[in-house]
Amino acid sequence: MSENSQFRFGAATGVGSMPGGDAREAVKTVTGSFEDFPFLPELPARGPGADMIGRTAGMLVELYARVEPSGWRIGDRPGRDTKRARSWLGEDLDALEEYTQGYEGPLKVQAVGPWTLAAQLELRNGEVALSDPGACRDLAASLAEGLRLHLAEVSRRVPGARLVLQLDEPSLTDVLRGRVRSASGYRTHRAVDRQLVESGLRDVFEVHDGGQVVVHSCAPDVPFALLRRAGAQAISFDFSLLTERDDETIGEAVESGTRLFTGVVPGTDGPLSDPAGSVMGVRTLWRRLGLRPGLLAEAVTVTPACGLAGASPQYARTAYAHCVRAAKSLADNPE
Repeated sequence: MSENSQFRFGAATGVGSMPGGDAREAVKTVTGSFEDFPFLPELPARGPGADMIGRTAGMLVELYARVEPSGWRIGDRPGRDTKRARSWLGEDLDALEEYTQGYEGPLKVQAVGPWTLAAQLELRNGEVALSDPGACRDLAASLAEGLRLHLAEVSRRVPGARLVLQLDEPSLTDVLRGRVRSASGYRTHRAVDRQLVESGLRDVFEVHDGGQVVVHSCAPDVPFALLRRAGAQAISFDFSLLTERDDETIGEAVESGTRLFTGVVPGTDGPLSDPAGSVMGVRTLWRRLGLRPGLLAEAVTVTPACGLAGASPQYARTAYAHCVRAAKSLADNPE
C-alpha cells in the first residue's frame, strides 16, 4: 500500500446531494449518521444555484454564470443566480460549522470537476465550454482558485478537520469518447485527448496539495487508470455498473493504495437487503481479484450509489444508517 493509505478515511459516507431544503436539518442528519466521515450536504431542491453545476459555478473566481432556458451560461458580471448560489453555500457552511464544533477527522466537501463543468457550462454563443480549448483552460484555472478559497473557508470554520475534496465528474467518460452534444443536438464535440484530460485534472487536484482528493462518477465505464495517474487518492462509483472488464484496473488501483468508495446502496427509495447482502458483491470482487480479505476495511468506504436528491428524507436517513452497518459487516466479516 502507498503512503496515501495511511490517511484514515471513514468506513462509510454519503455522496453529496440530499432531499429537502433545510441546511441545518441536512447537516444534522449527516453528522449524526457519519460520525467519523461527515460531508457538506448539497440541497438541489432549493432551485437554481443549489444544483450541482450552479453551486460550483458560484465558487468560480472572475467567471460568472447565469441561468438560461438551456442551462447555465457564462456571463460578464455576477447576477442574482451567482449571488443566490453563494448565499446558499454560506448557509450550508454556517450549519456545518454549528454541528461540527470540536470535530477532528476526515470531512468531505464536493464540487463539480473541470471536465464535467466544461461539458455543462455554456459560453456566450450557446456552445458548451468544451468546444473551446482556451475556455476549458480558463474555466479550470478559475475553478482551482475558487476551490482553494472554499477549502480555506471550510478549514477556518472546522479547524480540526482533515479535508477531503470530492470532484464530481459524471460527464468525464462522454468527454473522453466524444459523446457531448453540441447546442444544436445534431453533432457531438470531438473527444478530448486523454493526456490533456489527465493534465487538466491534475492541475485542479494540486489545489488541495497534501490533502486527499476523491473523484466521483455514477456513470458507466469510470476511467480508473486515468484518474489514478492524475493523482486521485480515491475513486467513488456506482458498484452495480462495474463489469469484469474493470477487474484489472481496480486490482491495480487497490494495490497502489487507491481507496474505493463503493456505491452499493440504491440512491432512491426502495427496499434494502440486509447490510451484509449489500456488500456481498464487494466481497465477491475481492475474491475474484485474489486480494487479501483483511485489506477490505483499509481499502473500501461504503456509500450510496449516487446522490440522494431524488430520495425521501426518511429514506436518506435509512440509507445512511445502512451504509454504516454494511461497512461494519465488511470490517467484521471480510471473508
